[in-house]
Order: sequence, then structure tokens, then C-alpha cells
Amino acid sequence: MTDTPYVLTTHDRVEIHELPGRYGDAIDDRNWAALDSVFTQDAVFDLTGVGSRICNGLEDIKSFMESEAAHPRTHMMTNIYADSDETGVSLRFRIVALIGKGKTSTASYYDRIVKTDKGWRTQHRFVSLRRRDKREAEVDLNGIAL
Repeated sequence: MTDTPYVLTTHDRVEIHELPGRYGDAIDDRNWAALDSVFTQDAVFDLTGVGSRICNGLEDIKSFMESEAAHPRTHMMTNIYADSDETGVSLRFRIVALIGKGKTSTASYYDRIVKTDKGWRTQHRFVSLRRRDKREAEVDLNGIAL
């Protein structure tokens, strides 16, 4: 944590904006090794907001993804926003996944991201079926400041 927000450059924002796309491609292609370009080694992937579990670390995330049988094959990332404040840098976005003929599912992703020597990576992700805004109830982030 710093006293002042990290100033996001245009280059930072472009790279951050690509994170959801890299994630979607990895899931759609079943290319679990590609998740290395999305998450830090010690990443936390909190899926309790969608009735699942918390994955701790990149290898646990990959294992969960590989063992999970019902991943949709088409993810579309929308409403992508990056923000910084004195607590760090956050990324939020929505996904629309095609889950069957004429059926879609949506979810909201709330990430805490960090800049590594290999570029921006997600360090903590919370997924919810609800949006965090004035139209719906607040999501319990289990004490995580996003």
C-alpha cells in the first residue's frame, strides 16, 4: 500500500485492458498454461460469489479450471475499467458467456492487479453473479478492498 495512487499510463491501461481477453481466450481454448499471463503465482481466485470455492495460487487455479467440466466455450468481456488509489490498482469487468443455444450467463469480476516484471497480472479476483452498484445489493467482498 502506498500513500498516493499509482498513476496509470496509457501503456498500462492498454496492457490492463488485455488481461480479461487473455483470461477469456485461455478458458475458451482450454489452454491452462496461458493463465500464467493472467495471474501471479500467489493469486487468489475467489469464486464464492458464484457458489464455488476459493483457489489459492496459480497451480490451484489451473487445477480447478482443468477439473471443472462445464466451462462455456465463448466468453465476451465487457465494461472493462481500471482504477488506482492509495491501496493499489483494481480492474473490474463483466463477462457474458454463451452457455447453450440462445442462453447466456453473466458475471462480474473484481480484480486487484499488480505490475510484475512480466507485465500486469491479477493477484486477487472475486467473481459475483451480482453487480456492485446502486441497482443491486452490495457484494460481500470478505474484507477485500477493491
